Amino acid sequence: MKMITLNDGVKIPAIGFGVFMIPADGSTYKAVRDALDAGYRHIDTATAYFNEEEVGKAVRDSGIPREEIFVTSKLWLSHYGYERAKIGIDRSLRKLGLDYIDLYLIHQPYGDVPGAWKAMEEAKADNKLRSIGVSNMTPKIWNKFVPQFSTVPSVNQVECNPFSQQKELRKILNKNNVKIQCWYPLGHGNTELLSNSVITSLAEKYGRDAGQIILRFEVQEGFITLPKSSDPQRIKSNIDIFDFALTDEEMNSIRGLDTGKTSHDPDAPGIGESLLKAFTVED
Repeated sequence: MKMITLNDGVKIPAIGFGVFMIPADGSTYKAVRDALDAGYRHIDTATAYFNEEEVGKAVRDSGIPREEIFVTSKLWLSHYGYERAKIGIDRSLRKLGLDYIDLYLIHQPYGDVPGAWKAMEEAKADNKLRSIGVSNMTPKIWNKFVPQFSTVPSVNQVECNPFSQQKELRKILNKNNVKIQCWYPLGHGNTELLSNSVITSLAEKYGRDAGQIILRFEVQEGFITLPKSSDPQRIKSNIDIFDFALTDEEMNSIRGLDTGKTSHDPDAPGIGESLLKAFTVED
C-alpha cells in the first residue's frame, strides 16, 4: 500500500475504505471486515454516518494490530464550539471503542468552527487524535476559517474525481502541503464518468475496469482516495491498482476531463442551517 506523509508527519494509506450510507445493521461491520481482509488499512467513517460502533468492532475483531489500521472519523455540526467539541470527540472515541483516532475532521465548515478546531488541537496534544483536518472547505470557506487556526489542517476531504479535480483549491492547499482526500472518487456511480471514452480506452489497454483507472489516476495525482462499496468483489478490485501506472500523457488526458464543477456546493446559502436540522446526534 502506498503511504502518504501528512504535513504533521503522520503517514496515511493512499486508499481508504469509505462507509458513508452503509447501514449500521451489521452491513458496516461486514463491509469493513471484507475491506480489511482485502488489504485496506484505512477506514473512513463519521459521527453523522451513525456506524462508528460497527467500524470500531470490525477493527477490534480483525486480529490486525491497531497501529496497522488507520481510522478516520469526523465531528458533526451539533458538536461545534470548544466545549461541545470536547464532548463530540469523546463520543467518537467511545462509539469506536478505540483509545485514539488516527485522523479527525471538521465534517461541515459552518458555525463555530474555530472553537471546535481548538478542542481538536488539544485532543491531538493529549494523544486522543493523531492528526486533524477539515472537510468540504472551498477556497472561500478555507480563507474564512483557517487563518483563525493556530495550526494548519493536515487534509481537506472534498468531492474530487476526474470531473471535479479541485484545481483552484489545490493551489491554496499546496502552499502548506495539505492533502486532498476524495469523497465520491468514482463520481458516486456517475455513468457519464465511468463510460467516458478516455477512461474506457485506458481500461481496455490495461485490462482493468473504469473504476480502477480512475482510482489509479487519483493516487498518481497525490490524492488520498476513499472508494466505497458493499460488494466484496468491488471492494477487492478498488484496491488492486498498484501493479500498473498511467503514463504522463495518459494522466494529462484524464486531467483534461475536469469540468471545475461539483455535485455539492458548500458555498450555497443556508446549507449549514439545513444540515444541522437534518438529524440529531445524541451526546
